[in-house]
Amino acid sequence: MNWLPIAILGVPLLGALAVLAGRDGPGSARVLRWHSLAVSAVTFALTVLLAATFDHGDAARMQFVIDLPWIPGLAIHFHLGVDGISLPLIVLTSLLTLLCFVYLAGAGSPRPRALVFALLLLEVGMLGTFLALDLLLFFVFFEVVLIPMYFVIAIWGGPGRRAAAVKFILYTLLGSVILLLGLLLIWAQAGTLDMVALARTPGAGMTRAAQVLAFVAIGLGLAVKTPMWPLHTWLPDAHTEAPTVGSVLLAGVLLKMGTYGFARIAIPILPEGAAAVAPWLGAFAVVGIIYGALACLAQRDLKRMIAYSSIGHMGFVLLGFATLTPVGINAALFGNIAHGLITGLLFFLAGAIKDRYGTADMPSMGGGMLTRVPRLGALLTFACIASLGIPGLAGFWGEMLALLGAFTPAPGLP
Repeated sequence: MNWLPIAILGVPLLGALAVLAGRDGPGSARVLRWHSLAVSAVTFALTVLLAATFDHGDAARMQFVIDLPWIPGLAIHFHLGVDGISLPLIVLTSLLTLLCFVYLAGAGSPRPRALVFALLLLEVGMLGTFLALDLLLFFVFFEVVLIPMYFVIAIWGGPGRRAAAVKFILYTLLGSVILLLGLLLIWAQAGTLDMVALARTPGAGMTRAAQVLAFVAIGLGLAVKTPMWPLHTWLPDAHTEAPTVGSVLLAGVLLKMGTYGFARIAIPILPEGAAAVAPWLGAFAVVGIIYGALACLAQRDLKRMIAYSSIGHMGFVLLGFATLTPVGINAALFGNIAHGLITGLLFFLAGAIKDRYGTADMPSMGGGMLTRVPRLGALLTFACIASLGIPGLAGFWGEMLALLGAFTPAPGLP
């Protein structure tokens, strides 16, 4: 079954190329709609098959490994694999992408061919980020998502879409440059780009100072994507102006690419750097939690309020990582998935509300939603309660365990 990672990447890539090669004509919109649904459904089915055949009893072991020479002169490999950290994120990505195409099939959009191509290319980048086991390959997939998301915001977004898209691309490109410098420092010190080999002998061949410097560089690059306070300012504008499908994938998957980097690269490969920087990471996470909560109270736009709530929720994820304990890191990984599902639902509902009311401004909508649109109002109520972190729902477990880990952090941490 080692062919599964290639198939998971190949299906949306071939689907995107087919869309690019197609031509508009009578009935093309209908064909395009069914094509996008079929491609995303097959990709989702492959990720479900991946999860079903995954050995959950040995989740720490890398499975479905593909290791092919890519740039032999630099010892860079096309190295893919799946373990218990990446598997839930791969399934989440394919699920949300499928739901986005289902949403588009019902709602429609201008320039549908370009949008379908952008979303399928975006899916390739997101899935590749979670499958990559080579540092340079990880960086390539990490960057692939930026251009299609820029165009999704800039072309299909709201009135302020151009400024929001430029802000998004500038912030994320700056973060990517710093991230690349950190990855190259690891390569220069350790002599390999293989994530599995680097994690097997954490910190080998690297001095403490080099680990701290690499962790700071990689952490800053990932913090922009997460986003961590005070590097978060691109997020509310991007969410407010992005179309519904863009907001769903941005909150549900793209933010997780930043936190995934902490779990896959920064913490396991740079243990001494992580121990030195963890108190600062925890402090910024707590500020982000409080800031996000207070900022929510000042918002009038529903999508902007959900965006600020994401800053707070991702603060809990970063707090879990900052504890450097199994409890905290598992809390962060669980919180990642819970936030993707809950916030994805919230943005779908926000889009549906905006379509019905013609605005996302909460005072303009007034009250009585449960009376006027009872099913939509009931779903929104459920999603908001889940986002609150009520015990028994998905949002509770990650946040509660992150706090538990923060009170009993790893030895040597304050």
